[in-house]
Amino acid sequence: MSNNVFLPSYSIGDNVYSEIDAICKSYGKKAIVIGGETAIEKSKNLLLDGLKNSNIEILDFLWFGSDATYENVERLKNNKKVNEADMIFAVGGGRSIDTNKVLSDKLNKPLFTFPTIASNCAPITKISVMYNEDHTFKDYYFPKRSPLHCFINTKIISEAPTKFIWAGIGDALSKEFECTFSSKGDVLTHSNLLGVSIAKNCCEPLLKYGQKAFNDAKENRVSKELEEVILNIIITTGLVSVLVDPDYNSCLAHSIYYGYTTIHEIEKNHLHGEVVSYGVLVMLTCIKDYKNRDKIYKFNKSIGLPTCLKDIEVKDCDIPKILDKAIKTEDIKHVPYELTKDMIYNAILDLEKLSS
Repeated sequence: MSNNVFLPSYSIGDNVYSEIDAICKSYGKKAIVIGGETAIEKSKNLLLDGLKNSNIEILDFLWFGSDATYENVERLKNNKKVNEADMIFAVGGGRSIDTNKVLSDKLNKPLFTFPTIASNCAPITKISVMYNEDHTFKDYYFPKRSPLHCFINTKIISEAPTKFIWAGIGDALSKEFECTFSSKGDVLTHSNLLGVSIAKNCCEPLLKYGQKAFNDAKENRVSKELEEVILNIIITTGLVSVLVDPDYNSCLAHSIYYGYTTIHEIEKNHLHGEVVSYGVLVMLTCIKDYKNRDKIYKFNKSIGLPTCLKDIEVKDCDIPKILDKAIKTEDIKHVPYELTKDMIYNAILDLEKLSS
């Protein structure tokens, strides 16, 4: 029996695409760039400039689709230029990169990621969150390994709409609390122990640098604080995800988000990390960790992340539908004690009292 652990690598800076040839050339000479429309627009010239004196040729720039779905993966699998490529360059946000992770795994092609926003840890993880065609959560797909290398261009990320770094902070806030709670009481293997140890360092840097980083992003300014927060969102939380078993990778905060995706008329108005940050408050209330709950509540208030149902446009009549979905997710199957629908519902009500 063997256990393979593939740790991702990364480069960060405002001229990071100049490193593409040195890092990717041993994997072939033909690359296909797949991503979101805006992401391709923002990165296309920089990618071409970075490869000017390189033997690597970009065959085409392709739109990944409207969501991370298996239907989009199949469409891309049948594209002639995708099949001709030696490697895949995934650009954009989480759903684009998750689509590419499934695609590269199915085609057995090397994958390199180029995040254009810092909204989650998808660029380095070996998990893809997949959705149905109606944008509701479907399941998780687990590639055999993480992307080979992540190129984090801080200039592109600093110029992206600030709502993405804002939501990225919200998503990253969940990792420490979800991972440490899910693994509580277990005898951990080396990899899990290492991942959980890293998880314990996810929250504090966000509280320390988050507000300054958010303000710098509003000014499109690359700063030490912004770089630290970008690394926290993509790398720190991503390493936790790579190292720990799926049972420890997420918990109730994400279950709340997946339940939220069933409210179609408003789900498109709010970002993943934004809703997850509200889920963190629900989770901490549910497990009675009021000290951390109050600390995160105060921080959320300081940068405008949600603290109550009104902030994410949820009405009382929506709660049963959200909970019906949330309680069925795999995220809360492995926990120190059962989290029931009534417990979660009461936590939501208790949280509402703080905002009344």
